[in-house]
Amino acid sequence: MASPSAGPAELGFVEAVPSWRLRSEQFPSKVGGRPAWLSAAGLPGPPELACPLCGRPMAFLLQVYAPLPGRADAFHRCLFLFCCRTPPCCCGLRVFRNQLPRRNDFYSYEPPSEDPPSETGESVHLQLKSGAHLCRVCGCSGPKRCSRCHKAHYCSKEHQSLDWRLGHKQACAQTDNLDSTVPDHNFLFPEFEIVIETEDEIIPEVVERDDESEIIGTMGEAHEEELESMAKHESREDRIFQKFKTKTSLEPEQILRYGRGIAPLWISGENIPQEKDIPDCPCGAKRLFEFQVMPQLLNYLKADRLGRSVDWGVLAIFTCAESCKLGIGYTEEFVWKQDITDAA
Repeated sequence: MASPSAGPAELGFVEAVPSWRLRSEQFPSKVGGRPAWLSAAGLPGPPELACPLCGRPMAFLLQVYAPLPGRADAFHRCLFLFCCRTPPCCCGLRVFRNQLPRRNDFYSYEPPSEDPPSETGESVHLQLKSGAHLCRVCGCSGPKRCSRCHKAHYCSKEHQSLDWRLGHKQACAQTDNLDSTVPDHNFLFPEFEIVIETEDEIIPEVVERDDESEIIGTMGEAHEEELESMAKHESREDRIFQKFKTKTSLEPEQILRYGRGIAPLWISGENIPQEKDIPDCPCGAKRLFEFQVMPQLLNYLKADRLGRSVDWGVLAIFTCAESCKLGIGYTEEFVWKQDITDAA
C-alpha cells in the first residue's frame, strides 16, 4: 500500500483468499485470524496487548502493510490494530507500528513468490524465526507455557484455561503434533485479505450534485422562505453525516480508508478530536492521521456469535509523523474511536 502525503484515499475491501497468502512472508494487509507479525523479534507482550479498560487479552482486528517510499528503514512497515471483545467491556483499542529495512534478519531481500508453497495442510505456525513462541489461542506473544507438556504456549491464564477446556487436556500428551491440534476457540475474528483500490475523487462530487438537483427538483413548488428555513435547521452534524454517506455510497463495501496525512472522513459532528486530543509520539514528533476503519467491517466479523458487542462508527489511527526508527521492536500509536451512537 502506498503512503501518500496528500491526494485521494485508498480504499480497502475484504476478500477471501488461501491461507498461505496471509502469512508474514507475503507482507499482507488482512483482517482477523492471528497476526502476521512483521518483525519476529520485539513483539508487544501481554501487558501491551491487554485491554486498557478491563485488562483482558485483546483480539487481533486487522493489519495494514504501509511501507514508506524513500525510507530505507521503513521498506517494510506494518500497523497492527487490536480490540477488546470481552463483554461487557468490548471497548479497548490499541495499535502498534513496526518497520524493517529491506535487508533484515527475517525475510528475503527479493519480493515474495506469487506461487503457493509446496507444503499442504493448514497447521498453525506458533513459533517465529526468532524462536519466540506464540499463544495457541490468539497468536500473540506467549511467554507462559503448559506446566504438563511444556510445549503449548499462552499469553495469559485466561487463554491457557480456554485452550485446556477446548481440547488441550486431551492433546497434551501428543507433543509431536500440537500445532495441528489447535481447536477453534471462538476468539479470533474471521480472516480475510484487504485488497486496495484508489478512490475516484471526481465521481462522488457528481453524485453530490445529482442528489442536490433531485432534492431541488422534488421541491420545485416550495416557497423560498420554506427553503431558507430548512437550510437554517440543517445542523453541522447532518452535513457531516450526509458527507459520509455520499462519500461511501459508490463503494459501500469499503472497510478501510488509507491516506497518510489526509483528513479523516468522520461519521458524525460529535466527538471529532482536536489537535490537543492527539498525543505526540514519545520521540517528540506530532502524530498524523494514517487510516480509518469503517463500520462496514462489522458485517464481516461475526462478532455476535459469542454474544460480543464490538461496535464503532469510525476508528481513526494516528501515527508518528516521522515514523521514528524503532530498531526491530513495535511501538504503540494512537486510536480515536467515534461511535455510531454519536451519528445523527
